[in-house]
Amino acid sequence: MRDFLSTERIDPEKRGVVERTKDFNEIYHVFDKDEAGSQGERCIQCGDPFCLNKCPLHNFVPQWLKAVSEKDLEFAFKLSNEPSPFPEIMGRVCPQDRLCEGDCTLNDGHGAITIGSIETFISEEGFKNGLKPNFPGITTDKKVAIVGSGPAGLSAATYLLRAGIAVTMYERSDRAGGLMTYGIPNFKLDKKVVQRRVDGLVEAGMELVVNTEIGKDISFDELSSKFDALYLGIGATKAKGAKLTGENASNVYMSMEYLNAIQSKNFGLSYDKNLDVKDKTIVVIGGGDTAMDCVRTAKREGAKSVTCLYRRDAHNMPGSVKEYKNAKEEGVDFTFFASPKEIIVGDDKKAVAVDMVKTILGAKDADGRQRMEEVKDSTFRVNADIIIMALGFDPEVPAFLAENGIETNSWGGITVDENYETSTKGVYAGGDCYRGADLVVTAAFDGREAAKNIINSLIK
Repeated sequence: MRDFLSTERIDPEKRGVVERTKDFNEIYHVFDKDEAGSQGERCIQCGDPFCLNKCPLHNFVPQWLKAVSEKDLEFAFKLSNEPSPFPEIMGRVCPQDRLCEGDCTLNDGHGAITIGSIETFISEEGFKNGLKPNFPGITTDKKVAIVGSGPAGLSAATYLLRAGIAVTMYERSDRAGGLMTYGIPNFKLDKKVVQRRVDGLVEAGMELVVNTEIGKDISFDELSSKFDALYLGIGATKAKGAKLTGENASNVYMSMEYLNAIQSKNFGLSYDKNLDVKDKTIVVIGGGDTAMDCVRTAKREGAKSVTCLYRRDAHNMPGSVKEYKNAKEEGVDFTFFASPKEIIVGDDKKAVAVDMVKTILGAKDADGRQRMEEVKDSTFRVNADIIIMALGFDPEVPAFLAENGIETNSWGGITVDENYETSTKGVYAGGDCYRGADLVVTAAFDGREAAKNIINSLIK
């Protein structure tokens, strides 16, 4: 397991820029057996594996790397699927550079193990060879309702079903997956990959109820009376604005409005045609992964030009380095050290530009991050046909929470205890609705841990 001395790190092959910007297919090829095996052999099997410790799910990374290098696909598949509800999704969307790969010992001069790509290979190759995660069937008389079918909800369902507990999942959209279906574009995560996991849960005994909103189509009281416990994985979908003059112009959109519309279009569903960006000048404000999703989507939709405006520099962008590089390759323009001040609205009440001010990074704050400071008399204007705001998300606070004694904090997050139980007994929560907008992997962790506590409370 010391092949790192003779074998360099390789990343999966990417489709060419000209080809990939013409469609929404995934841009990365999945490793083949030889590639995965040779990269797995680079692992030095650390006594104290930083990769495992940095992973929110504490995946058995060194163990399944060793199994892959030894061509034991079945064992690698079992190891990979044990602590993770959907490893092939994590392999595609996790910011490995900030998590497992970022803490790999080989980063010090040799290049980290390509952990995420091998993780994707294990499940894809396993499914191809007929392997499936094990579910016992419904073996108890206990029933749990899950509200929300995003990563937190799907994770909770996975571990409840593994314990033989019946699960009914309620989703207000027309299909399951939450952010993974309508938020993350196909070029990062093919929707067939998400649907395969959902289908596996249904096959394992989960009942999926779509187009159903709690408090509107079915009451919370009805759920409480029918189920032994409830899990809330309702996410954080309320977009943050910048509170700018002109922000309410009809052609200024929030990121999820845009991404949802284009995904609906890709599904062949109806969508807001005003969000067609072909031959238009598009400006996206923000620097996270959602901003990268928006700019890369706009390029595929035929925008005349796409510019991302961010108030800090590339090094300080909160999103994945990989996504920034992909956006640059695909022709997105970036303007750094620029903060929005006002959206300029024309006579037709549509935005025509955004006024920006130049910024610099000053002294560090309490968290060690340099404060952003505006440069005096440095305002400049960026013209736009459509402006997309990608500034993050807050949890929605549906009325049924307060009506049923479920406490929230000052910013709308659901309050839970160490067992993920809310202030209302028997009601649990996790994911973005509890911690704020975060990663798919942290939502999956919350769902898994909440499920364990639900199981312990129901099965004595």
